[in-house]
Amino acid sequence: MDIIRIIFAILLPPLGVFLQVGFAGAFWLNILLTLLGYIPGIIHAVYIIASRK
Repeated sequence: MDIIRIIFAILLPPLGVFLQVGFAGAFWLNILLTLLGYIPGIIHAVYIIASRK
C-alpha cells in the first residue's frame, strides 16, 4: 500500500499525505508546501509516508 501512496505523493502530494494521516496538521502543511512549490510538497509527502509505519 505504501507504493500506491508514494505514487500519489509524486503525482498529487496532498492526496498521498491525506491517505496516510487524514485531515491532520501534516495534510495542511503539505497543501501549503505544494502551493509554495511543487518539489517541497513532494519531499514532505514522501517523508510523511516513509516515516509513519
